[in-house]
Amino acid sequence: MKILSVLLACFVLITGCTAIDSSPPSKVGVLLLVHGGTKHSDTSQWDATLQIFFYDPNSFVYQRIIWNKNAWPMILNAGNAPKEKGKYDFEHERIGDQDPTEPVFLAQTDDLRRELESVSTELNTEFTVDYINWIGDIPHLPSPRLIYNSPDGTGSAVNYCGEGLNKAAPKQPTWNNCDPERYNQDGSIDRMLKAGMDEIVVVDLTTSGVRFFKSYDVIRTSRELIARHNEQNGTDVSLHWINDPADLMRRSYPDAPPNWTSGLGAPENDPSVSLAAAPNPISSDRDFASLHALGIKAQLNPAVPAAKTGVMLVNHATRKHNQLFDPKVNDTLILNSNIRESLLAGMPGLKYENVVGSWMGIKELNDNIQPRRPGGSKLERTREMRGENLGHAYLYETDEQFPGGEWGYLYWDALEHLKNQGVEHIVIAFPQISVDSVLNLVELPNQIAKEIGYRSWLHIDNPDFDSYPDVGHPFADYWGVWVEKSCQASPQASEEYACCFTMGGCSDGRPYPPPRQAPLNEARDDLDPSLAYAVSAYGHLGYDPALGRPSDERPVQNQFQGTWATWTPPNDDPRVGRFLAKHVIEYLRSTQ
Repeated sequence: MKILSVLLACFVLITGCTAIDSSPPSKVGVLLLVHGGTKHSDTSQWDATLQIFFYDPNSFVYQRIIWNKNAWPMILNAGNAPKEKGKYDFEHERIGDQDPTEPVFLAQTDDLRRELESVSTELNTEFTVDYINWIGDIPHLPSPRLIYNSPDGTGSAVNYCGEGLNKAAPKQPTWNNCDPERYNQDGSIDRMLKAGMDEIVVVDLTTSGVRFFKSYDVIRTSRELIARHNEQNGTDVSLHWINDPADLMRRSYPDAPPNWTSGLGAPENDPSVSLAAAPNPISSDRDFASLHALGIKAQLNPAVPAAKTGVMLVNHATRKHNQLFDPKVNDTLILNSNIRESLLAGMPGLKYENVVGSWMGIKELNDNIQPRRPGGSKLERTREMRGENLGHAYLYETDEQFPGGEWGYLYWDALEHLKNQGVEHIVIAFPQISVDSVLNLVELPNQIAKEIGYRSWLHIDNPDFDSYPDVGHPFADYWGVWVEKSCQASPQASEEYACCFTMGGCSDGRPYPPPRQAPLNEARDDLDPSLAYAVSAYGHLGYDPALGRPSDERPVQNQFQGTWATWTPPNDDPRVGRFLAKHVIEYLRSTQ
């Protein structure tokens, strides 16, 4: 930010001299960085996939598909796209197809704007406030035309509207109300530069303020845009990322081979940068942790004392190799610790050992797999790891070291721990997000219910038709709604039957869980029905089918006998905007 020139005029008053700043106000653009925020459809699913791979120039999709119109129909059929489509179709249907995120982003942005405008005269600063996202809302990408136009100008302009998906009319668009020119527009950074900002300040809530490679994707892309603008226009616009003031992620990013991304595997050289010397002022601020703590306390069971209450903080991690520059897990542990501190201070009787952290599952080794190419992976999704691949909770600059102690559980082990502690009510929080979305409204409840049951959900007897218009609750019959519905007795069998997704097995003798469909020497994919879990009355933890059938009326054997609920995110609480503005203002004051 340019140094303000100040004209001092002394007035002969009782109070003495007064400093008057007569210079033009600085023009500062402030962007709230978020994740997602668009209405779900086939178009948005296709767009989101493209946007994810746009940030990785080494990916097959970037190199061969994004600007190749003949390959566009592949997007919804390749990789894990069929799983994601099945999952999000169900999740958005369950909440009445009303994505709650975008209105909250707008409210948080408005609150941030109001707080900043209240000090604009004091700081002699003219603020322009908006939000920017990693994927989702196209006008709020850094610059949508980076996707619209191929880098070398030889590829197809991205104007896809579903052509090629209808075999009867392959040249006709299949998506209603699809704008083929949706990427041919300005984004958040474009608008800031055209408005003549002197400086752009980004404050990040993508994953509740913790630093993350997704956030860094946006920061890196934005800085490249700004550098190009400065070179072309002779300007000196800068970007400051509030969450990473010491620029840890840029300084720690692997520098060999050139243009490295995690898709290339382990890098040849990784600069080592001290995390202790580069803290994150957003995710480490206890004020923000207290907002999550308030959301946890909002979901207590009034019939259960604090001493019998447990709290599980569940988190997504980073990608393999990204821990070399991505301190997401370390930042998350600080946030978790601050949330626990706030809870212990505000809930007398809550036990320290009953507040735990947890992570998702990851693929496991299957030595029987015959890779399709030399050096190919022998990892696969397994039922034991819940078919998941989001739990790479590797600590910064380690050789795949996981957190230990109370923060190192897998979420099903954390639930087992709390159950064995005699806890009678568990609040589950996913503090990686700060706004309601299908992740916490549908996905997380189903993940928890398959472990400890939907009948133990605190609100099961008081249906919530505002959040879930059709049925009043988030639960599927089985979690894995995206898997194939047909089974075979073995990969070699020819006769198919409808899979059984009922815990204890189906009455006609079909087994549960469904048998593995992939041959043992081939990796199971997302759609293998053996990866699905029944969402039963009281869950899988503490239940052994060899000891008898489960009951829909009461817990049996060692199943969880208490209640559970998911926390309420901060959402559009005005304190979120005030919190964000506080850090922006502190930064601007420090530069004057």
